[in-house]
Amino acid sequence: MPRVKLRLFATGCCTHPEWVTLRGGSLRVVPIPALFALIEHPERGLILFDTGYASRFYSETSRLPQALYRWVTPVLHSTSQDAVRQLAELGVKPDDVSVVVISHFHADHIAGLRDFPSAQLLYRQAAFDAVQPLRGLRAVRAAYLPGLLPDDFAARARPIDGAPAAQLPQLPFGPALDILGDGSLLAVDLPGHAAGQIGLLLATDRGPRLLCADAAWSSAAFRENRPPHALAGLIMPSRADYRRSFAALVQTHRAYPDLLILPSHCMEARQRFVEGGEPL
Repeated sequence: MPRVKLRLFATGCCTHPEWVTLRGGSLRVVPIPALFALIEHPERGLILFDTGYASRFYSETSRLPQALYRWVTPVLHSTSQDAVRQLAELGVKPDDVSVVVISHFHADHIAGLRDFPSAQLLYRQAAFDAVQPLRGLRAVRAAYLPGLLPDDFAARARPIDGAPAAQLPQLPFGPALDILGDGSLLAVDLPGHAAGQIGLLLATDRGPRLLCADAAWSSAAFRENRPPHALAGLIMPSRADYRRSFAALVQTHRAYPDLLILPSHCMEARQRFVEGGEPL
């Protein structure tokens, strides 16, 4: 199985009271970073896991009802934090990105898709089916902004449902999907927060990593078994699925503490691996 190189980036943040995202959390409003991952594959080149926020988010939420999105979830983001801008500082051109793996279609995960015009777009069909018909207020309630999708989305879309299955008998996620066919990137089902949400299991020279998207909002959550407040369940399509996905992360961490689990909104991950430069 090829090993890959992994690097995390932050694209700004939204803000929420801590108690909403972490059981027993404080009343204070805390920043919730939006992370994306750059994966360097020895043969397939550069791959992104989500894109985080991007400047287009603001233009897409400039009018009602879409403006309700950032009124309810205040966002702090600057153009310099766009994924395409941060990658350019490393010498990466937009066309250098060959694949974007979309964990789910919430705006804080897909806002930069238009910036990578040559990338194939990989996702679970159920994730897209859940949002594709939504417009107006119904879309906003699902945290989905249709205008963030590239105009040629259909031409570049590659649902992963037909990928070869990879058995993970020691992990509580069920069969994974071998999305590149070489065992390097295994998509695991983590539904609940969003329909069809996937995480990505991979191996670097420093060990196994699990990008778990929004199945947990912080590392403290699964380490200490502190799921979000029940109020957060109001925006979830399936609270039961979320509880199962979250429990699977808790179980995995306890059984395999050396498997580094990386939530997409984890402040600890941002501090260690983005700001602190700790290698992954």
